[in-house]
Amino acid sequence: MNIKTPAKAGTMESNDIYVMVKPNDEGGIVIDLESIVMKQFGKQIEKVILNTLKDLGIDNIYVMAKDRGALDCTIQARIETAVKRGM
Repeated sequence: MNIKTPAKAGTMESNDIYVMVKPNDEGGIVIDLESIVMKQFGKQIEKVILNTLKDLGIDNIYVMAKDRGALDCTIQARIETAVKRGM
């Protein structure tokens, strides 16, 4: 499954994550991640994003995420919301 239009979810507030998604015409999943806790949790954040996209059945997408210390459940919710808005 693929998204059709660009969409976004979240805020730049503390303990949240701002997510923007758009179709990836070149194919595959591309994640552009910025985080205030990148050294400590960067790999975990990417894993949560990838697993959420996998659960939603998304194949071709560009994800731009700006994290401000969000919990895993918040990351999942923001990704899911942005993807569903883009369908």
